[in-house]
Amino acid sequence: MSARSGRVGLAVLPLHSGRAPAWLFGRMVRLAREILGHVVGNYGPGEVLERLSDPFWFQAFGCVLGFDWHSSGVTTTTCGAIKEAVRGLEDDFGFVVAGGKGAASRKTPGEIERACERQGQDPAALVRASRLSAKVDNTAVQDGHQLYHHCFLFTPGGSWCVIQQGMSDATRTARRYHWLGDRVTSFVEEPHAAVCADARAPTLNLVALESDAARLATTAVATRAPAETLADLEKLPQLVMPGRHAVGAADIDPKRLHKTLLKTYERAPADFAELLGIEGLGPKSLRALALVAELIHGARASTRDPARFAFAHGGKDGTPFPVDRATYDRTIELLRGALGRAKVDHSDRARALKRLATFADDTRPCASMPEEARTGA
Repeated sequence: MSARSGRVGLAVLPLHSGRAPAWLFGRMVRLAREILGHVVGNYGPGEVLERLSDPFWFQAFGCVLGFDWHSSGVTTTTCGAIKEAVRGLEDDFGFVVAGGKGAASRKTPGEIERACERQGQDPAALVRASRLSAKVDNTAVQDGHQLYHHCFLFTPGGSWCVIQQGMSDATRTARRYHWLGDRVTSFVEEPHAAVCADARAPTLNLVALESDAARLATTAVATRAPAETLADLEKLPQLVMPGRHAVGAADIDPKRLHKTLLKTYERAPADFAELLGIEGLGPKSLRALALVAELIHGARASTRDPARFAFAHGGKDGTPFPVDRATYDRTIELLRGALGRAKVDHSDRARALKRLATFADDTRPCASMPEEARTGA
């Protein structure tokens, strides 16, 4: 679904192995720096966040940078290139990039806090947005894909966007989730700008509009004394496992359920968003609570699944043709020269962009290329 047009569509993102070679990744960083510099110069940093939240623009951008046009690796490598392009120049670009793939994703809150400390900015709302967006796509939307990549971009003014990706080992496919903070009115009701997937699949979607009753009922179950809820379950004549979403016997095991209920009862969440934010409440525990809420209150959760440009410089794997290094380097230089010759006013932003145009011409591959950016999938 496109963030700009509201269109619904599917983007095929098969998992690919391999990694971006150093000679290509270094060029990706430099070209990303020039392109983003032009976008910031013409439209401001907020436009960068909005464009990245659009899956079509993001895919086109990744393809222009020369990565595999149709693989899941375009997500992690493009985000890695953006992060390296902006590193050390955050004040000039007007936005910060935090997070990444695997272990780097878990460092996101700390990176946000350090950047906000430098800018004199309160990080609380941004850290909450980062954590909740990840929790929604890994726990409240259960589509068989486990998150392994989380990239969080934000401006000093508090605008933010998220690009995160999940993997399914069973189907060898990936799903990419896009968020744009300026359009999020609720973290737990239709919060996405877009979700890209190979195909729609059986899904437990607790952030769907039609899951409102289920969210209220699930929160009510979570705040009751465990003994009361377990007693109500025992009164039911039978438990019928609905075929709409996968629920195993372990999900309603009394001992496991009692442990989950005890944790939520002690925290007494005021609403579903607060329930979702409880540390240690994973997909299976939330699914169990949703099922109990359905059995006791009759509130069913939704099972609705929220779900070209490769010819500029070629692709890493030679599709549609091998990367043309000479043309790639010429594109970078043309963009840099255009930025340097641009007629600009005397605003602070314009002066910052002039500094970008004279940034040291380092044609070497990035020596500090992060591992999460090098790996393809």
